[in-house]
Amino acid sequence: QVQLVESGGGSVQAGGSLRLSCVSVAYSPTGDCWGWFRQAPGKEREWIAGIYNKATGDTSYAESVKGRFTISRDNTKNTVYLQMNNLKPEDTGTYYCAAGKKYRWDCSRSDAFGTWGHGTLVTVSS
Repeated sequence: QVQLVESGGGSVQAGGSLRLSCVSVAYSPTGDCWGWFRQAPGKEREWIAGIYNKATGDTSYAESVKGRFTISRDNTKNTVYLQMNNLKPEDTGTYYCAAGKKYRWDCSRSDAFGTWGHGTLVTVSS
């Protein structure tokens, strides 16, 4: 079983930046994807970024964050990051790190993920 712990959330003004971190504790992920999801107030949780956990490290992004957010990973630390630049008020929400299911390799699909952390809150003010 994978346990994920996010950190790095906070409050920032529009145009600012934050860097989220997610460390896998207790066990290494068993799947081949890391990802980030977010849930805005009153909305469903949505996938926003994914990274393949092997050598290629292919990344994918939702259109809403493409060009502003960057997902990366450090396998030596069992840690995945989400660098968020040029933040907008609509980026406000709880951000969840996610670990992929076994035998799922398309990290751009929300159904490739089976474990989520407890989330970290990001608030962007205008």
